[in-house]
Amino acid sequence: MNNIKDRRNQILIVFSIIFLVISLRLVDITVINGEHYRELSINNRVRKIPIVAKRGEIFDRNGVLIAGNIPAFAIELSASILSSSELNDVSIKILDILNKRNEEHIEFPIEKNGDEYYFTYDKNVEKYLADNGYDTSAIASKVFQEIRTREQISEELDNNDAKKFLLMKGVSLPLSVSKMKFWSQIEKEKFLKYYHLPYDIDAKAALKKIRNLRYYKIDSTYSDEDALKILTIKHAFRIKGYLKYNPVKISSSVNKETAVLIEEMSMSLPGINVRIEPQRNYPFNSSASHIIGYMGKISSENEIEKYVRKNNYDENQLIGKVGIEGRYELDLKGENGYKYIEVDALGKLVKNVDDSIYGIDSKKAKAGKDITLTVDINLQKKLEKHIKDLLEALQVGGTYKSEWGDFKFKEAFPKAKTAAAVVTDVNTGEVLALVSYPSYDLNLFSTGISYDNWKKLSPKNIKDQLSPRPLYDIATLTAVQPGSTYKMVTGFAALEQGLDPSLKINADGYIEIGKHRYGCWIWNDYHAKHGPTDLYKAIEESCNYYFFDMGMGYDYKKDKPLSFEMSTKILLDYSKYFGLNDKTGIEIGEVSVGVPSETKKEVTTINMLKRKLKFILPEYFPKELIDSEDKTDAVIAKIVALKDSSISRGNLIKTLIKFGANSDYYIVEKLADIIKYDYFSNINWSEGDGLNLAIGQGDHKYTPVQMSRYIATLANGGKLNELTLIKKVGDTKIIKNQNVNPSSFDQSNSLKELRKGMLLVTRGNRGTAKTAFKKFPIDVGAKTGTAEKAGTIPPKSEKEYIKKYLSLINRNLTYDEVEKKSLEIIKQRNDELAELQIKKIKLEEEAKSLVDKSSKELLIKEINKLENKIEYLFRIGYLSEENTIREALKELSNFKLTDEMINEYRDNYDSFSWFVSFAPYEKPEISVVVLIPQGGHGGYASPIARDIIADYLKLDPNDYKEDNK
Repeated sequence: MNNIKDRRNQILIVFSIIFLVISLRLVDITVINGEHYRELSINNRVRKIPIVAKRGEIFDRNGVLIAGNIPAFAIELSASILSSSELNDVSIKILDILNKRNEEHIEFPIEKNGDEYYFTYDKNVEKYLADNGYDTSAIASKVFQEIRTREQISEELDNNDAKKFLLMKGVSLPLSVSKMKFWSQIEKEKFLKYYHLPYDIDAKAALKKIRNLRYYKIDSTYSDEDALKILTIKHAFRIKGYLKYNPVKISSSVNKETAVLIEEMSMSLPGINVRIEPQRNYPFNSSASHIIGYMGKISSENEIEKYVRKNNYDENQLIGKVGIEGRYELDLKGENGYKYIEVDALGKLVKNVDDSIYGIDSKKAKAGKDITLTVDINLQKKLEKHIKDLLEALQVGGTYKSEWGDFKFKEAFPKAKTAAAVVTDVNTGEVLALVSYPSYDLNLFSTGISYDNWKKLSPKNIKDQLSPRPLYDIATLTAVQPGSTYKMVTGFAALEQGLDPSLKINADGYIEIGKHRYGCWIWNDYHAKHGPTDLYKAIEESCNYYFFDMGMGYDYKKDKPLSFEMSTKILLDYSKYFGLNDKTGIEIGEVSVGVPSETKKEVTTINMLKRKLKFILPEYFPKELIDSEDKTDAVIAKIVALKDSSISRGNLIKTLIKFGANSDYYIVEKLADIIKYDYFSNINWSEGDGLNLAIGQGDHKYTPVQMSRYIATLANGGKLNELTLIKKVGDTKIIKNQNVNPSSFDQSNSLKELRKGMLLVTRGNRGTAKTAFKKFPIDVGAKTGTAEKAGTIPPKSEKEYIKKYLSLINRNLTYDEVEKKSLEIIKQRNDELAELQIKKIKLEEEAKSLVDKSSKELLIKEINKLENKIEYLFRIGYLSEENTIREALKELSNFKLTDEMINEYRDNYDSFSWFVSFAPYEKPEISVVVLIPQGGHGGYASPIARDIIADYLKLDPNDYKEDNK
């Protein structure tokens, strides 16, 4: 005790205890929890920075870069060094800067505009619906079905495949087909569920609850506007979960001036960094856009499954959507890496970290594979210019200027605003140029396209199938009648079956079958006849009559069979030898309708009848029989079942009345005539069908790339090669299937005889393309074709159309009367839907209180029926102005007006222009196919083909001046 009382010993004991505590703490810090504190220390000054892999580049066949990468400035925020109040301050400052400079950035899904609070999810849906002509209350299933019908998507495709096809057509739908909800609605549900909020909460109440959450606790001194900026950043960190110590990217791309400004303000923006990342760049802007394809955010269920779940993509990452960018996404992407940097107290870069010092491993980014195309970008650009120049002249009936001879159009076709062309190496199947006009600037998609820019790329009249759609690839996705360009197939079939090409038949102008005349164009236009005609003259002058005879194996003038066997089936089998029944093999999305068949015709006709009945049944059946989808489908099924009964007109009328149609015989007979004569009578093939098919009309539908493959096969002696756009992916050469034809064309002389006729098209005295090639120094084989487009053009606004033509539709009505009646119908239908909704809610409340299981199940069935009925009425546009204004017209005319009568003053589509060719004639190298929707006449597309052939062969007009005198 005396020793303890010794002051020196006391001091020694105290110091010993202090030393022991320090030692124990040191052991805890360096040994027991050493790794933990080491990581904390490192994390305070060391940052793991992702390195974005360079996306693989795309080159043309000559090594010219057509899709590459440029450095872009990204803004990111590291929050681990900031206190909550510092993070609030920085969030407000950085978003104020970006907003002021109109830079895009991440957003919180609640916004405030004046006194209005709203979810951006709701606004996105409303804006989409309003911009596309739908009522803002329209549901996703109604929009999807209407667009499916409008775009003529086959009923055989399921909803997922239909959506893929719509995307290829440039129609991007912001909805999930599995849940049949708009994506914004799904995202809103996820957002509210994340914060445990009810779905029916309003935006202002949601904001109040979220800003007061324990982990945000945004002080009341902050305005709602500033609170939203804080939440934008904090929400972004929170949803990263365990990755929240990583930086959050606030903006993917800002301009250089903004990046410099932010760097200059670094002292007041702790945690903010400006990083340089590769950004997709397309040096030729819109050139070859449909080949290359655009980038976009991951959105659909399939993309989430394929890229996020299976390939570990970030959900916010841009991916290739269509074209080469989409088809080869996984090859082009590369593999991201990361590195470590040391930062100061403000989170600013001090230096790169040596991995060995901290025992950490960085990872180098691995660039994606480069792709080399078969396309010649210079040839592509020239073809694009030829198409643009020709369309501008054609629309006004002007003159297409060219060094190979000006081409004066005899008529104007102002609706000829789109076109497609394909240039193919006939010997290899390599596509040298592929154009769909109009195109779009690929750079708009480099960092994710804005809604406004996307809207600019949408068709001006979304209801019109042929309204220009820059995103839509006509060359691979538009399948239309080939018209007279198909006649070489008919000629080939006849030659292979035994036709002597020099045999002359008397082309007598027209063939009459029953009450219908099938006329040659020369008869229809001039009441003239081609007279004695052999195969060469028939191709040169495009004589329908000759090919009517060839397609049926019958001389109609002499009324006797020809010396060889021929039938529609034989003819269509030969079509398959030219690849017209299959896809071409081209690597970007394409469609193939296939050659016609009786089975296809029946299915198509019945599907068309079903769609027609859904549209017109309300005119003939009482509402209670068709006020739900199930009831409507049941009525339609009973009508369609009559197709095999050879029912007479009178019995059909009686049967329809028995099914519940209007009891007025004279009203129902209109419906019976539509069903029997427009559809039932056309289900099976007739002799007339065979005649139309022989000249490329009827049910033939082929794309420009299919036609390009057909002409290449004809030109190269019969080798059916798959088309390709790809030479190399990385270091791997792509070898496509060549000469896949099951027939030995190269042993036949038939193709030579056909090519002789095609030479006369450009060189003969009466060749249908002689004008364009009059001074051309190289012999070219070609064929013109004109295909009719059935139907009328739907107006952009139904209201404006009816207002304009009402005096012609029904001169006894005024538009004020129609509009007043339309408003009455809308009110009545709104009340009707409200009653159904109230009834449904009452039943739901009643079901909650029921204990008896069987009674509850019955009630739930009734609730489901009501729900289905409400959804069905929305889907058919029950409240839409287009629907109610037509209904008003019909009611005010005592239902004497039909939809056909209302549509009578719509504009008609013009005929399509086809031109197919190959060159040089003696030793073919390329085929050129051009399609101009609503271009009027086949020959009108010929100057484009002529000029691109000259470009490919590098012809100089100066070398041929003497020849052209």
